[in-house]
Amino acid sequence: MKQEIYISTDVETDGPIPGPHSMLSIGSAAYLADKTCVATFSANLECLPDAAAHPATAAWWLTQPEAWAACRADLETPLAAMQRYLAWVKALPGKPVFVAYPAGFDFLFVYWYLIRFTGESPFSHSALDIKSYAMAVMKRGYRDSTKRNMPKHWFDPLPHSHVALDDAIEQGALFCNMLAENLKRGAQEG
Repeated sequence: MKQEIYISTDVETDGPIPGPHSMLSIGSAAYLADKTCVATFSANLECLPDAAAHPATAAWWLTQPEAWAACRADLETPLAAMQRYLAWVKALPGKPVFVAYPAGFDFLFVYWYLIRFTGESPFSHSALDIKSYAMAVMKRGYRDSTKRNMPKHWFDPLPHSHVALDDAIEQGALFCNMLAENLKRGAQEG
């Protein structure tokens, strides 16, 4: 059986849902369970032709000028970016598992864009949410499973810059640290 490969993914958008709003950028880092990052992907996308920025999101972007500039450089059409992304995921050495924080938001955009522009999703219909995984590992309620309540040793000294690839790398390392601790705990209990 093919090993799982964890595709930590972050998106930057100009609104809360795809279609009326656009995915501005996507960043993914492909990790093996041992925290080896085997490949990365990033793309900045042109906005959808009939979409518009949500006022609250547009106001937030005004507070993030460096991240905004980063996600508006070297734009690709959504079609080109998502075709390239699909080919990248399919070429990875393992069975892809979409991982994000929060998966409900990032996967919504990635899945919509994949189906709209490529007609398929290499992740099927599922995504692994890091906060939900933390809930299980920490044996706490969901609302108590925030980053500020997670053990400090789960976090590597990596930036969270609101640049999609930076954030994907950061959250992928976080997930792998959680996974290693959980697997170790399971081996000790078993």
